[in-house]
Amino acid sequence: MTQTLLRGYKIGDLQLPNRVVMAPMTRCRADNLGNVPTDIMATYYSQRATAGLIITEGIFVSPRAVGYIKVPGLYSTAQTDGWRAVTNAVHENGGRIFAQLWHVGAMSHPDLLGGELPYAPSAINPNDRVFTPNGFAETVKPREMSLPEIDQAISDFEIAAANAMAAGFDGVELHAANGYLFHQFFAQSTNRRTDQYGGSRDNRMRFLLEVIERLDRIVPAGRIGVRLNPAYHGHSGVIADSETTPFFEALLSKLVGIKLAYIHLMEPIDPVEGLPVPQNGVARHFREFYAGTIISATDHDRESGNRLITGGSADLIAYGRAFISNPDLVERFRDGIALTEPKRDNFYTGGAAGFIDYPTHGEAGSGGTISPDKRVSDRYGETRARMKAAVAR
Repeated sequence: MTQTLLRGYKIGDLQLPNRVVMAPMTRCRADNLGNVPTDIMATYYSQRATAGLIITEGIFVSPRAVGYIKVPGLYSTAQTDGWRAVTNAVHENGGRIFAQLWHVGAMSHPDLLGGELPYAPSAINPNDRVFTPNGFAETVKPREMSLPEIDQAISDFEIAAANAMAAGFDGVELHAANGYLFHQFFAQSTNRRTDQYGGSRDNRMRFLLEVIERLDRIVPAGRIGVRLNPAYHGHSGVIADSETTPFFEALLSKLVGIKLAYIHLMEPIDPVEGLPVPQNGVARHFREFYAGTIISATDHDRESGNRLITGGSADLIAYGRAFISNPDLVERFRDGIALTEPKRDNFYTGGAAGFIDYPTHGEAGSGGTISPDKRVSDRYGETRARMKAAVAR
């Protein structure tokens, strides 16, 4: 079987040995007061360094950005030093790693923000739930961000990106998907502003473009990626409507003119028939509007990844849960070795169990338990259920 997944690829001046990307996945292992990356996180990422590219779990860019417990940040000296240990370990094992920069906006809670209300583009409750020190809590109505607060948020991303460079990351990815702060600016259901950040398509994409412009000053050319989810619907207050697909078509057309590392597109998390979003595949649809590097994510197996690259819809394929339980995923794809099932009950429980104790095929001896072409799903609802179970412990 010819596998385009295993061919090399170049992002700007960064050479990747293959096209298998480790997707960003929250694992809740920064279980300390400063939300500092830990030694087991360095081990976890270095174990998976044979990926063409590793994208870290979402990293909070400031204390105001926080929306989950035990998630690392990149706004303090201690956090920067902790991430430097991670990047050193990955590089020592021959890997490449980008930091995913994250701000949740309205998807937070006063219990995570020292009693303060979350802020967002508009004062609209997303009517969802968030993971707090006291378990899951219902979201609240956020404050509408003032113009100075928007400028401060842009500065927070700039500072986090500078810290990422100081920590030795090869690049950064902006988490502009899944109903978090950037996405809240994009969607008409969460952005009712009447100033320069609301209303028209250009206004609703302004926040993202201004962040990219700031990051361009400190991140090497061609080392900024953007994660988008144009088919996102029904979570975090985001509702797909007739404007959704045209908005993302316009956004990607505009991003073509910016020297990015890639666009990271998610296929539908919860496919709903009849929604006004691409029904023939997100990457396939938006390839027409973006000629640069596209990473496709969500529900891929080896077969679908190879097929999408061969068909020209994507250049790289991101794998999530398959990488959790198969640190040697690239080798298993190469040799047609069965995959190990992940231990889902400890996705978010902290500690080494279910985090750094998965053996490679050679260490396990007999291999895994499922076909390398079986889909290892990353469903949103199941993820939240597992988080809830972790809190209940």
